[in-house]
Amino acid sequence: MARRFGEERRAGEAVAGLRDVQAAVDELGASLAHPVLIEDARHRPIWWSAQGQVDGTRMRTILQHEVDPAARAVVARLGLARAPGPVRTPAAPEADMLPRWCVPLRSGRELLGYLWVLDGDETVTEAQLPQIVTCAELAAMFLAQTPMTSAGRSRRRAALLARLAAGPDDSAARELVALEELDPASTMVVNAPRAATGWPLRSDMSVHPNPARGAAATSGPPLPLAQLHQAVRRASLTRQALRAGAVLTRPAWDALGSWHLVVAAPPDLEVADIHPGADVLARRARPDLMITARIVLDHGGDIARAAAQLHIHRTTLYYRLERIEALTGVNLKTSAQRDDLHMALRLAAFRRAAS
Repeated sequence: MARRFGEERRAGEAVAGLRDVQAAVDELGASLAHPVLIEDARHRPIWWSAQGQVDGTRMRTILQHEVDPAARAVVARLGLARAPGPVRTPAAPEADMLPRWCVPLRSGRELLGYLWVLDGDETVTEAQLPQIVTCAELAAMFLAQTPMTSAGRSRRRAALLARLAAGPDDSAARELVALEELDPASTMVVNAPRAATGWPLRSDMSVHPNPARGAAATSGPPLPLAQLHQAVRRASLTRQALRAGAVLTRPAWDALGSWHLVVAAPPDLEVADIHPGADVLARRARPDLMITARIVLDHGGDIARAAAQLHIHRTTLYYRLERIEALTGVNLKTSAQRDDLHMALRLAAFRRAAS
């Protein structure tokens, strides 16, 4: 019952919002004495004022809910989707378009649609732009808060997640909370590879809001929604460490152990700065000696376990160890420089795994 009441309340609010924007469009059209049209980002009409003079493109948009490819080409050629504010567009006879004013509707960086003022006689001036922009902002606010379909909701969520994954974005966080009816204090984790139960994210990742206590996640412990970019970074780096050969108790950020030192290494720290022998092995055409040295060191010099993981005979492993010592000057079982070589080999493998 409570859920039904909530759905009915939201439906009522949506209808009220639609009426508010329509009233604003009607008022703007009457004030300008020119036709006004608001479309979504795919050029489907949503609101329009009484239409006086119209051209072929406007007629097809409203009556047939379609836009001629030539008109789409004009929008693309003028870069209207990227315009930071109102743009006066010239006549385009090839698309049967009269001169117009166009205001892109946005929420953050996301394009939601366009407000058009048909201006065939070119009498709408820049002095009238503030009232046009005010109407556009009202429409954008409504579109940002009202997903019209499940597909539209999914697209909007994906766009907001992309913004949050790129960096701190308070506006996107607030919109996602409203869109998904989340608690503002919600937390998130990220899994890589993507898990079917989460929200899809780029690079084969998924976002999971409010995970169960103790649930394993590639990004480690939950973080606030506003720090989603940090969770994405942690998941990405953990996956890179695993590709580099990290042996962890579980595939998670908080299980990286000493690999945290590798992950946090500054870009200007060269492998050779830690131990030049690792750089010698890394520069060889074949990676077998570099991999062998790292695995032997991972196992604390245990020949039997290293040979088993490498799937080679012990005789082959002993031959490789001789070559490694000759190239690096380090005996992997007794040398005091084993730790330096080990860390340098891990860093080399980690950076290779980035490509």
